Amino acid sequence: MTAILPRREAFFLPGGATAGGRFCPRFCLLTRAEAPRGTVIFVHAFAEEMNKSRRMVALAAAAFAGCGWNTLQVDLTGCGDSDGDFGDASWAAWKGDLQDAWAWAAEHLSGPLVLWSLRSGALVLSDWLRASGVVAPLLLWQPVANGRQHLTQFLRLKAAGEMLADADAKASMEAIRASLQAGDAVEIAGYSLSAALASGMEAATLSLPAAYGAPVAAFEVGPPDRTEVSPALRVLVERWSKAGVQVRAEAVAGPAFWQTQEIELCPGLIEASVRVLEDFS
Repeated sequence: MTAILPRREAFFLPGGATAGGRFCPRFCLLTRAEAPRGTVIFVHAFAEEMNKSRRMVALAAAAFAGCGWNTLQVDLTGCGDSDGDFGDASWAAWKGDLQDAWAWAAEHLSGPLVLWSLRSGALVLSDWLRASGVVAPLLLWQPVANGRQHLTQFLRLKAAGEMLADADAKASMEAIRASLQAGDAVEIAGYSLSAALASGMEAATLSLPAAYGAPVAAFEVGPPDRTEVSPALRVLVERWSKAGVQVRAEAVAGPAFWQTQEIELCPGLIEASVRVLEDFS
């Protein structure tokens, strides 16, 4: 018997304002379930991590459709197939993209909405949740907890790409941060990083309102012998639990598919996420 492929529809949301004042339409991909019980809205990872994870996200969306969940993927401003360049992006624009995706899904699709993120997508998501007051179930894949650390790791790619010595790399980092603080864009690993995007990410931390009234599930990927999540995620989970949030966190065996040289898959992560969606419904 031939497996039934999920129905996918591509469209653009009208343009949102960018750091340079342009209006760039956002590309969306909707994977439809046969008899949908709700919709999952996906917030992707940063820069090259987004590209590396495309295959995993597509397979997850197909699996979610198989258990009755639509998936709405939105390429944030300046990313993927959305209009504009990466240099047009800002943190405020990305939060606006998520707001527009939420509004579109709420208007055009039936059933409850779930928010799903990968890596730094969790930072965009949590910033938007605090600003919007929206409360919805969360599915977090390998969530980044600290935007400043994540930005620093990205900036280090410039030193690595130029094979700089430690002293030169430190001076290069200082120069990069000085340029960003002056409002200038910088080129990092083929991406033009705007000051507006860098400052937003640097200030972002993964947090939730006290007594957040929807369930949260967070997954981290690691080697088969790893049975616990990282200390950073464990601290977050304990903090949220004490604040009255219904939260669970699990370690899943598999490769770090968002950063591997070749495209890698982690079926266990998809299977665990399907089980979580069953609990969410």
